[in-house]
Amino acid sequence: MRVHPQTRFTLPDELNAAQPPEARGLVRDQVKLLVAAGSAITHTRFDRIGEHLRPGDLLLVNTSATLAAAVDGSWITGSGVAPVVVHFSTELDDGTWVVELRSGGTPMLGAADGDQVELPEGVLTLLSPYQLGLTRLWIAQPPVPDVVEYLRRHGRPISYKYVSREWPLAFYQTVFANQPGSAEMPSAGRPFSFELVSHLAAAGVLIAPILLHCGVSSLESHEPPLPERYAVPEHTARLVNWVKANGGRVIAVGTTAVRAIETAALPDGSVVAAEGWTDLVLGPDRSAVVVDGLVTGMHAPDASHLLLLESVVGADIVQHAYNAALEQHYLWHEFGDTSLLLRS
Repeated sequence: MRVHPQTRFTLPDELNAAQPPEARGLVRDQVKLLVAAGSAITHTRFDRIGEHLRPGDLLLVNTSATLAAAVDGSWITGSGVAPVVVHFSTELDDGTWVVELRSGGTPMLGAADGDQVELPEGVLTLLSPYQLGLTRLWIAQPPVPDVVEYLRRHGRPISYKYVSREWPLAFYQTVFANQPGSAEMPSAGRPFSFELVSHLAAAGVLIAPILLHCGVSSLESHEPPLPERYAVPEHTARLVNWVKANGGRVIAVGTTAVRAIETAALPDGSVVAAEGWTDLVLGPDRSAVVVDGLVTGMHAPDASHLLLLESVVGADIVQHAYNAALEQHYLWHEFGDTSLLLRS
């Protein structure tokens, strides 16, 4: 499978969204919206997305809520103690967690089996690398059994260097969030407001829940997406099949929703209820068979998410959309602008 997407571009630093839209004088549904439908590009505002949807279209929305997944600690080494930030990424079935250690905004790669990190209320112990031969992500024994509650007490949202300051957890939640579990926000859903959702419903646009808990997004450009926990409820699967059978479009809100629903797809494009872990990687070897488009933010150069976009609408549409977004100075990342990409 090709590791790098066909879509190529250079992202200027000034197009990294350094703060939430609210800090720029906007409400969350007033960010820019780029609509790419085949070769046609439309520049509009997100609260007008209904103008590009039809009665009977179905939006799949991720109900995962963001954790305050970053905790300050002290890495205990043979030569002393070093300050680190622990990013809690994913809870595994046996109660251990996948974690990442960071210092100065970059991953720490020098840890070893058995290393410990002093955290509030106890010690986190590194057990083994999560990926064979790599030392960026670790399977670790957390300091307490209930990590979700622990993070409420001691954590803060994960953020990266392009964000200018710390923001409260509420800025990292979508209006659909009701099941805590994502290390980082399923950000495609962020521009939706309660008012916009009600307007879409009144216009005949259907909305159905899906779940995928996002792990850390700080992957290197060559790394495929990691396994993530997901669930497609029975009523959502039935509604997807009904919409497809009646000529409606299934539009995923975010790459997370695409990954979840496509994991539950049969070869003929129908969907069954499913839950568990998905290691599905969409790209040239596995195109999307269920979704007809997606709502998504602007992704970094070489990100594996671009491969997923290409698998849904084709590389030409993605490249065309990104060229237009750069020309019109759209903002990137979780607090930035967004797009609606539709298969031609």
